[in-house]
Formats: sequence, structure tokens, C-alpha cells
Amino acid sequence: MSKIAYRDAVRDAMSEEMARDSRVFLIGEEVAQYNGAYKCSKGLLDKFGPDRVIDSPISEAGFAGLAIGAAMYGLRPIAEFMTFSFSFVAFDQIVNNAAQIRYMSGGQIKIPLVFRGNSGGGHQIGATHSHAPEAIYSSFPGLKVVVPAFAADAKGLLKSAIRDDNPVLVIENEALYGRESEVPEGEYLTPIGKANVLQPGTDLTIVTHGRSCWTVLEANQELLKMGIRAEIIDLRSIKPLDWPTVFASVRKTHRLVCVDETKPFAGVSSQVAAEVQRACFDHLDAPILRVTSVEAPMPFSSALEDECIPNVARIIEAVKQVVA
Repeated sequence: MSKIAYRDAVRDAMSEEMARDSRVFLIGEEVAQYNGAYKCSKGLLDKFGPDRVIDSPISEAGFAGLAIGAAMYGLRPIAEFMTFSFSFVAFDQIVNNAAQIRYMSGGQIKIPLVFRGNSGGGHQIGATHSHAPEAIYSSFPGLKVVVPAFAADAKGLLKSAIRDDNPVLVIENEALYGRESEVPEGEYLTPIGKANVLQPGTDLTIVTHGRSCWTVLEANQELLKMGIRAEIIDLRSIKPLDWPTVFASVRKTHRLVCVDETKPFAGVSSQVAAEVQRACFDHLDAPILRVTSVEAPMPFSSALEDECIPNVARIIEAVKQVVA
């Protein structure tokens, strides 16, 4: 394995799939001549040309609708939102068209379409650019939602999403684009709907995803010093979610802390907690605790941002309460 940056893994996934299948194309704001707002599409215009790497107008509803129409006709678009906070401009296109057409056509019309881009706070870009919408989009049947935390999954999940015949939202995080981690050599896919156990443990289960995986792993260094052995699960896929892996872990450790950047009301952790208490109630030896973004708009101040999103101190405090 070699270490590469997350953004390079995203680019490699798109490049490999575009070379493999002439129906795959990329569209979005600044994806072509500017090489992408976060340089995830660097070099793709030179390699594949302007017919397959397309700079769109500043109209998320417009290019989302174009991508849905192209998918209906058998192409396999990748539509990049500069930030998933901007996807709300295309909300009707995503939830009432992309998510529903295959069902409403009785399965006759497939929608092999990827929406991808970054999300989350912690970048001093203000309340309107800092949403983590994976829980919102997971509420709509017909959409698949994945949130890769590491470069290997940024590549493997995106490749799987491009090959899927259903609309898949690949939600990344700006803070991860420059982070390097190991990526397997050669061709590989990360299956959608399969979680990854980052570390086995016996004292409690920590369920997390996306950038929060990195924060949990940082907190884990302190937990190990305290003699606490946490089993850490990276969900990777929010919809579908790998319930068997989560349930098996909780039945082993008897305790659960959920960590993610969605809001506490109706967030990903809310759903995980609800399903675990239903399926594993007799195995729980402590209340389930959640560490989420706080119930407030994201502030611009970096110091306040650090307190709004899950941080090491909040994770350690939750773990200490659960294992006490």
C-alpha cells in the first residue's frame, strides 16, 4: 500500500471510472478549467476533454437536473456540489426526481448518478456553508448515502457509487482533502452498506463516520492510557447502514457512544441509538450517549467552531460516563 491524499484518491476514482466507461462524465462548478474548487478533478479536463469534464453555470438546480436527465438516458454522471450546503438549492431535483423516478417508473428507468462534494463545519465558512446533511438525505428512500473518512474509502466508495444503478450521495469533508492515508494498489471497490471496524475492543463500542473518525482515533490515544479498550466502528455507509456489524459489537461490549457531526435532533446518532436500543436492549449495561454537533447554527469563530463539532474532550467525557 502507498499513502496518498484524500483528494488524490477522489481524483483517481473518477479518472479510473471515466477511463473504464465512456458514459461517465463530471459536471459542476469549477471542475474543469480550475481543476476543482478543492483540486479533486486536477488534470481530468486535459485527460478527457470538455465533453466529459464540464464547467457548469452557478446553478445547482440546473446541473443537478441535467445530470438526472442524462442518467435517465443511460449516461453515468458525477455531479459535484462545491459544498453540500449548496445542494439544498437542488433539493427538489434530488429528493423528488433522482430518488423517486426509478420507483415511479416501476423499475424501468434507472438513475446511475453520483452527487458528491464536501460538508461539515470547522473551516470558518459560516453557518450557511457548514451543514452536515447525511441524516437529511438518508430520510428519503431511493437515495444511498456514503461518507468516506479515509483515502482508501474515498476511492473505493466513489468507484462503487459510480457503478451503482441508483443515485448515490458521496459526502466528503474539506478538512480531509489534504490528509494522507494508505490506499491499496490496483483495482478495488469498497462495498456500499458495509461498516469497517477500525479497532477491536471490549469495554464499549464507539460508532462514528466521516471526519469524526479521525477525532475518535485521536481521543482513543487518551482512552488507551486510561486502560479503556474501545471498539471503533466507521460506518462508511449511512444508507444503507450495516446494522449487523453495529449490533454484534454492542452485544459484545454492552456499551455504546455515538459520535458524528450531524445535529442532535434526528441525526445519524439518533437513528443508531434508536435501532440499538430496539435490537440490543437486554445487552446494554449503560445508557447510550451521543456526541454530536451542538443544536445551534455554526459560528464563524474558530474557537466556537471547535466547541460546536465533536472534539476530543467531549468524546472522552462521554466514554468515561458510559464505562463508569
